[in-house]
Amino acid sequence: MALPTVPPLMGRKGAEDMKFYAGIGSRKTPQDILTLMTSIATRLSHDGWVLRSGHADGADRAFEIGASNNAEIYLPWPSFNSHWQILSQQFMAPTQAAMELAARTHPAWHKCGQAARKLHARNMHQILGLELNDPVRFVICWTPLDAQGLPTGGTAQAIRLADLRGIPVFNLFLEEHRTRLERYVTPVGAGPLWGI
Repeated sequence: MALPTVPPLMGRKGAEDMKFYAGIGSRKTPQDILTLMTSIATRLSHDGWVLRSGHADGADRAFEIGASNNAEIYLPWPSFNSHWQILSQQFMAPTQAAMELAARTHPAWHKCGQAARKLHARNMHQILGLELNDPVRFVICWTPLDAQGLPTGGTAQAIRLADLRGIPVFNLFLEEHRTRLERYVTPVGAGPLWGI
């Protein structure tokens, strides 16, 4: 499987030039990957990147810790995971447009309950921003693959949207992606994410 590439920024200036990435993944992400995710988010924050995530336990939390207040956090409902504090900008519920986009991109929307629908719609914002018109430059995640090599769990919804939009996805479940990102956070010889 070829590694995704991230194109350089194209001469935009000002607040609209913020560099966003999505840091997402399974609630069952292994501890060593959670530690790596926090290191990646810390390095990306230092390099001027802004995290978009969803405040779930596991991967989201690891990215959020590393990004600190340099993040946009999208919640499916206001009290979601209120047992731990959000340190950055937060958005309280998915928009109707995000619900409609999620319904069009989810393969079994009719089987999802209301809470699952809100979680999937929240994922649309993680990839495309509040107004669904400002895509992230890339996605970093951890999610297992099924027998057909497709991502599993709720993270798959965000990956489907990223794929539809041509957004590179780095899945730390894959050894080559993990190795590339481990090199990115290694102090000796560390370079830009897509220059490794």
